[in-house]
Amino acid sequence: MLKQKELIARVKQLVEFDERISACMMYGSFTKREGDQYSDIEFYVFLKDNTVSTFDSARWLYEVAPYSLLYQNEYGTEVVIFENLIRGEFHFLSEKNMNIIPSFKETGFFPDTKSMFIYDETGQLEQYISELGGAGPNRLTEENVNFLLNNFSNLWLMGFNVLKRGEYARSLELLSQFQKNIIQLIRIVEENADNWLNMTKNLEKEISPENYEKFRTITARLEESELHEAYKNSLLFVMELRKLLEKRYQLTVSNDLLEKLLHYMNE
Repeated sequence: MLKQKELIARVKQLVEFDERISACMMYGSFTKREGDQYSDIEFYVFLKDNTVSTFDSARWLYEVAPYSLLYQNEYGTEVVIFENLIRGEFHFLSEKNMNIIPSFKETGFFPDTKSMFIYDETGQLEQYISELGGAGPNRLTEENVNFLLNNFSNLWLMGFNVLKRGEYARSLELLSQFQKNIIQLIRIVEENADNWLNMTKNLEKEISPENYEKFRTITARLEESELHEAYKNSLLFVMELRKLLEKRYQLTVSNDLLEKLLHYMNE
């Protein structure tokens, strides 16, 4: 059995017998039929309202399994690295906040909502989780396309300017930012946008080999020549994608602008 599944079983056991906990749901790879030996485990644990202030999450997580690291990240999530090096993300919330679950629908596609259910004594959790079923949000919109093209153009010019100035580290940072725009443009072109917010997830499997190879050409190390090549290839790639997208959408970024940026590169 996978180490992750052993930990999941332990969480299920603990929440069922802990009188302070009223419900628990799982999310992430193991609810999307993608879990493997490299996956995290991720949970929402809902506490009875009168126990929130005294609940010791650090002690409770140690009952799941001994850990080597525990901290609260910038989103307020309890992030744990167990001693077996499995990562976990746990949200401990009051029972009265269970109604936030339907809002998760905006984050993506949930193919197997039943697998998200771990425990509930309130009778509410199953209904809330069921609202996550069905198709995910429509990402193939004109608004998204135009934002991505606008943002790419802005970040590309900023990044190329600092590259010309000799700020290679900053140029590399900006390259990594507009690479995300390009990945989402690829996903729109290929109509494969379920992994929209986590856009690099399963990229090797979810986009065409041709576009994956083109994406490879827009990566670079912290070397001037490699950065220059990545910026050139990024611009040419986006021009290709724009040509495909203009057949389906009204675009606000003109090909003339992209040609002007290409000419600017060669000055």
